[in-house]
Formats: sequence, structure tokens, C-alpha cells
Amino acid sequence: MNADSPLILFDGVCNLCNGFVRFVIERDPDARFRFAALQSAAAHRALAGHSLSDAPDSVVLVEQGRVFTGSTAGLRIVGALPFPWRLAAALLAIPRPLRDWMYRFVARRRYLWFGKREHCMVPTPALRSRFLD
Repeated sequence: MNADSPLILFDGVCNLCNGFVRFVIERDPDARFRFAALQSAAAHRALAGHSLSDAPDSVVLVEQGRVFTGSTAGLRIVGALPFPWRLAAALLAIPRPLRDWMYRFVARRRYLWFGKREHCMVPTPALRSRFLD
């Protein structure tokens, strides 16, 4: 794993976001993605120098020096997974305002619907190398 590997930043206390991270890990056999909680210093370093119109609050993808948020981040991540998951990238054809409206609808209710943790996720020793502090 190198510093150029795509980095997924996620809300470390959100159960939905943690479930998404587990989903990606289980379907990423080449261990392509790295991870960091949005609450971490690593996330702050990764986002430094990038002006984001909205403060990210769920999932962010940092890939090849570019930052993707909202539905675009989620679909690019799933689209990079093996078949059949990569087919989800076709949803990028839906206009972004509509995709992001749906994404924000769920994101605003994620704690209510899925709950919240007291602390950020702690990776297992086997996954530790994929997580940044």
C-alpha cells in the first residue's frame, strides 16, 4: 500500500459509515483503498489545501490529488470494486444534484436510522496497515 492509494475518509462514529467501510474492505481483494476517520489528524492533513464548499460529514474519497464528496465519492468507491459492484458506477450518469439530494437525505438521518458510536472504529491488527491515524 502506498501513499498514492485512494483514501476513504469516513465519519468514524457513524454506524452506517463504518458499515460502508466494512463493505468495501470485504470486497477489495487487492487492498487498494486506505481509510481514515474524518475526525483524525490524517483526514485533516489529506483535506488541507482543498477548498470544500460543504464540510464533509460522511464519506470523502481522496484520489490522485482530487477530493470527491457526496454521491460521487460513494459511487466512485463502489465503482472501483470488482464485478458486480462496479456496475454501480453507471449511476454517475444521473445528474449530480439529484444524486446528492438523495445522498444528503440519508446522510442527515444516518444517526437516527443507524445509530452512532461513542468512539471511532478501531481496526483489527490485520487491517491496521490500511488505516491512517
